[in-house]
Amino acid sequence: MGEADIGLIGLAVMGENLVLNMESKGFAVAVFNRTVQKVDDFVAGRGAGKRITACHSVGELASSLKSPRKVMMMVKAGAAVDETIEHLLGVLSPGDIIIDGGNSNYEDTIRRTAYIESKGLLYIGAGVSGGEEGALLGPSIMPGGSPEAWPEVKSILQAIAAKVEDGSPCCEWVGENGAGHFVKMVHNGIEYGDMQIISEVYQLMRDLLGMSPDEMSEVYAEWNSGDLDSYLVEITANILRVKDADGSPLVDKILDAAGQKGTGKWTGIAALNQGVPLTLITEAVFARCLSSEKDERMEAAVAYGSAQAYGQAPAKAATAGGSFPQDRAAFIAKLKDALYASKIISYTQGFLLLRAAAKEYGWNLNYGGIALMWRGGCIIRSAFLGKIKEAFDAEPALPNLLLAPFFKDKIEKAEAGWRYVIGAAVANGVPVPAMSAALSYFDGYRCARLPANLIQAQRDYFGAHTYERVDAPRGTFFHTNWTGHGGSTASTAYNA
Repeated sequence: MGEADIGLIGLAVMGENLVLNMESKGFAVAVFNRTVQKVDDFVAGRGAGKRITACHSVGELASSLKSPRKVMMMVKAGAAVDETIEHLLGVLSPGDIIIDGGNSNYEDTIRRTAYIESKGLLYIGAGVSGGEEGALLGPSIMPGGSPEAWPEVKSILQAIAAKVEDGSPCCEWVGENGAGHFVKMVHNGIEYGDMQIISEVYQLMRDLLGMSPDEMSEVYAEWNSGDLDSYLVEITANILRVKDADGSPLVDKILDAAGQKGTGKWTGIAALNQGVPLTLITEAVFARCLSSEKDERMEAAVAYGSAQAYGQAPAKAATAGGSFPQDRAAFIAKLKDALYASKIISYTQGFLLLRAAAKEYGWNLNYGGIALMWRGGCIIRSAFLGKIKEAFDAEPALPNLLLAPFFKDKIEKAEAGWRYVIGAAVANGVPVPAMSAALSYFDGYRCARLPANLIQAQRDYFGAHTYERVDAPRGTFFHTNWTGHGGSTASTAYNA
């Protein structure tokens, strides 16, 4: 056996930065990359003079490690992970540990954990968030998989993770099999939602208030010093003040077609499978899909005469209540309310999905602990998450964040401004899909009687799907012969 504490496969920028992070915390690291030249270039360059061992095969990597051997993969999600696992199984021994630090689908991690454990080895699927900077200086790490593996890797992962004010690491054991990657997936879904609602506010400031990027930057910077203190609000302020080579705002030169790598989509699919109303995040995913249809949107804008051509000045539309800009400061204050309230809904829905998955897969998730792991190092880090941790610390079985006193108070204070902003956006034809979905969820959640009774009547009418009655115990189902031509036979009651 060798002397390296851990091995890492995959020397793209995230992998390189994690290696440098590990080495800076006192760990010796062995590295391998499929393109072997990258190994030599890294060790001779950024890794020069450090306790980093260059390996030119997985066998050489395995022989460089202390027992039990620990190998972290930072390779592209999908087939490349399975291929790398097969190579490792050929050189590792029972009791050794394989860690997947990429953005793998949690269902793949459930499958891989069972497969690798059947070979006598241990497996960890660890979500890693924080981007390039986080990987180097301290990311949020969300490990799950084989519980027996955690004591062996805990000291390394917690050492390289970000730390919050009291020194607590943004890394703690999440749960069995795919729990770590599921939590990372939900983190990314919330990230999609945060980015979308911040961008919707940007569009309202641009198109209704006619504000310049510099003016908007000042607003976001001010918000970042208060309740909305967060990484994404901070970088938005920074982005809006950056100039292109000609001195004009760079953000205005960027094509409005957003890309995505799939974790937001996976979050939406998981919500549909679990029956969780993840409305804001799924609208954020669909908004990216719509943005990618740039050519069709340009054609529709001309056909309907409803929006300015790309690159022209923002429209000064009128609302039912008068023309914008009205009282700019007052509207900006309402925008802050709308953003904050929508953010509460996004995290509320994300934690509902975590709770549903925990029940489905038998995971014992610590929701306050998850909020703490997201408190530093990751893309959605914000002061806001500290309040979520406090809410779950006070009531671990809290069914919905909207019922926590702190968030109830915040929603009630923000509600009027939130409604005003959505109304102004709708009246002026400015799309706010995520913020309006958030408001609709809030109204639906607090509505004691929804129109689902009519839907059940319709289902029973055309398909004999039965219904429950308000004057009978729950779980008692009835069928009506609505037309007089149907029979008394009812369809089996079930939920798909």
